[in-house]
Amino acid sequence: MGRTDIGPPDFHEMLPDVIKKNYGTWKYHEIPRPGVLKHVAESGDTVYTVRAGSPRLVSVDFIRDICDIADKHCDGHLRFTSRYNIEFLTPNEKNVDLIIADLKKLGLPVGGTSPGISNIVHTQGWIHCHSAATDASGLVKAIMDEVYEHFVETKLPNHVRIAVGCCINMCGAVHCSDIAVVGVHTKPPRPDHDRVVAQCEIPTTIQSCPTGAIRRHPDQSMKSVVVKEDLCMYCGNCFTVCPAMPLADAEGDGVAIYVGGKVPNARKPPMFSRMVIPFLPNRPPRWPEVVQAVKKIVDIYAANAKPYERVGEWIERIGWEAFFRRTEIPFTEQHIDDFTHAVETYRTTTQFKW
Repeated sequence: MGRTDIGPPDFHEMLPDVIKKNYGTWKYHEIPRPGVLKHVAESGDTVYTVRAGSPRLVSVDFIRDICDIADKHCDGHLRFTSRYNIEFLTPNEKNVDLIIADLKKLGLPVGGTSPGISNIVHTQGWIHCHSAATDASGLVKAIMDEVYEHFVETKLPNHVRIAVGCCINMCGAVHCSDIAVVGVHTKPPRPDHDRVVAQCEIPTTIQSCPTGAIRRHPDQSMKSVVVKEDLCMYCGNCFTVCPAMPLADAEGDGVAIYVGGKVPNARKPPMFSRMVIPFLPNRPPRWPEVVQAVKKIVDIYAANAKPYERVGEWIERIGWEAFFRRTEIPFTEQHIDDFTHAVETYRTTTQFKW
């Protein structure tokens, strides 16, 4: 393939030699211990993968440190998974312990293989995103500190995928994760009329709203807009095109918790997650209410699910009523599924009672 000056390079060029040689002919894989994978090819060749946890936002020095480990033990080969785990690949079994020892010197845990909790996939949070209702890195750090044992060990019924989306735009895999934390705004944007006329194009601002909640100001002498609160869904689109319509609010912003989603087709088709806690407050730096809620769900799932059941499959087996009862999560009107086109999800039977 000819080289071009745009686009990514061909990924085949970056594969370790053992993977190039056996590409598409792998026979089986196994997990000798938490955080270590062993893949065996039909030719008999093997490749070992050491998986380490990593923050998503990292420094140049951090990248250099992990590249030094890859240069030292893996011929320079490493990769990042979609959940920000770092994987070091080597055909030599003797290098596994050497890689783990160097990772421990950096303070990086080895684990994240099933059945356990992998790294949390998350969005940008307050650090980068202008529409975030909660933080990303701080919240993820607080949660992972509490469920750390499930990262370095494999004691759960199946793997548990946790995601954090900092607002309802859900840039992370919130809709298809076992447990998800979603930032939510509860107050509509507040137009700064003096700044709107100077910083925003009013027609563009009006058209940015997917629900038609933004209208021209009724006072014709004012070059600004108003927001119909009953139509606003707090998506932040207007703030994206008009910085004079801030959405963030210290008291109105918080998080919701969803459970039950998954991607794979194993045993059950892919499942969407459902909201179970509509609002918890933002209380940085440790988010105690959010962390406790996530840990409680994990602990009850670990104690009651059957082997190989994902969180959503466990809930489907025992029923949502039993899930709310066991987790002691109060059932509120926010849990009622009233989406117009979701008739099949309605609990319309007369046997459904609370």
